[in-house]
Amino acid sequence: MARTARVERNTNETRISASVDLDGSGAYDVATGIGFLDHMLEQLSRHSLIDLTVTAEGDLHIDDHHTVEDCGYAVGSAIAQALGERRGITRYGSCLLPMDEALTRVAIDLSGRPFLSWGVAFPTQKVGTFDTELFKEWFRAFAQASGATLHVDTLEGENSHHIVETCFKGLARALRAAVEIDPRKADAVPSTKGALRSD
Repeated sequence: MARTARVERNTNETRISASVDLDGSGAYDVATGIGFLDHMLEQLSRHSLIDLTVTAEGDLHIDDHHTVEDCGYAVGSAIAQALGERRGITRYGSCLLPMDEALTRVAIDLSGRPFLSWGVAFPTQKVGTFDTELFKEWFRAFAQASGATLHVDTLEGENSHHIVETCFKGLARALRAAVEIDPRKADAVPSTKGALRSD
């Protein structure tokens, strides 16, 4: 069964379409109107091997906040839908991701219980024109919509650009491991409860 999904998220603030193929090759087509966010979503796709398409139109004349947050919701929702009952998945994944002086640890549990622990500090308020505080909003929205317990902790780092990249690439590698089908239990939900959901 194909593990794919497409979602549309339309509000008074944004219009977003996102599609994923969990068993892809890391192909992407991303256009959010925010160059740095595009770059990070491309990294997420390439290093997770999840095919990802995202198009967004947002109220960028106000600021980037709504578009960034809603892209997190849309991508997370698409992944949740593609996972379905989460039957057969490895469920857990983690990565210790270095990039030059920056080092970030990411751990994920596709538990159906959304939670974000964010231990990331940026030495600057912006990367180019992008507000670094918005990255937490993206990760929180992603965790909420995907039904993931997600821990992101930057252990070392002096360059905000490098820190951001380690967060997204670390998520990608952790997510890649977590969505993989476990050949020893491909027919079972990886929980003693028999279900992975938020209720």
